[in-house]
Amino acid sequence: MIDLTGKSALVTGGSRGIGRAIALRLATQGADVAFSYRGNEAAAKETAAAIEALGRRALPVQADVSDPAAADTLVKTALEAFGKIDILVNNAGVTRDDLIMRMSLDDWRTVLETNLFGAFYVIKAVTRPMLKAKGGRIINITSVSGQAGQIGQANYSSAKAGLIGLTKATARELASRGITSNAVAPGFVLTELTQDLPENLMKQLTDATPLGRFGTTEEIASAVAFLASDEAAFITGQILGVDGGLVMM
Repeated sequence: MIDLTGKSALVTGGSRGIGRAIALRLATQGADVAFSYRGNEAAAKETAAAIEALGRRALPVQADVSDPAAADTLVKTALEAFGKIDILVNNAGVTRDDLIMRMSLDDWRTVLETNLFGAFYVIKAVTRPMLKAKGGRIINITSVSGQAGQIGQANYSSAKAGLIGLTKATARELASRGITSNAVAPGFVLTELTQDLPENLMKQLTDATPLGRFGTTEEIASAVAFLASDEAAFITGQILGVDGGLVMM
């Protein structure tokens, strides 16, 4: 049984999709959860209410993590509310898909700044309090796109590949103080974004996945909860694929 009682977590991009499932799973296992959201206040309020219904404290914070000042403020707000951050999950991400020759510089920059720079800013802000506490769990949500590359996703694949390097560098830097850094690499997952894909594309994607189906947000959240727990205390610098066998490294 994964027990996170007494732990405080911060999840970026936690109001919807995979981020929401992660926030709820951490709360289910006993953690208080702060989470950032960019614009959808209604979704943030609903997620906060669901966390509180589980008997845990919830703290929704509007913040765009691609802004380093906002990332700093996000961490400070969580620290003020909970007194500590035991678990950081970098989940905030955007996509701006296009072929390289057509991709605008703005779309390149936006995806890198949110998905990779944003994770760096939040890790940087949380490092000092975790070092003082002599412990912590950092979990970054990367993607099979960062492992294998994806047509039309040069920006997203680059950001997610960069997140893998950031995960490993963070693991090496912070290991001596009992802080672990790992990543979860989802495959094709059923979310609000993917449920409306054309049927022929859904079949292509499931055919490419050895287990023959899409994953669920709860399955990604289960992997995160494990890496956040004491059960994973001797695991660091690892990329855990939760992808139905799509990418076998």
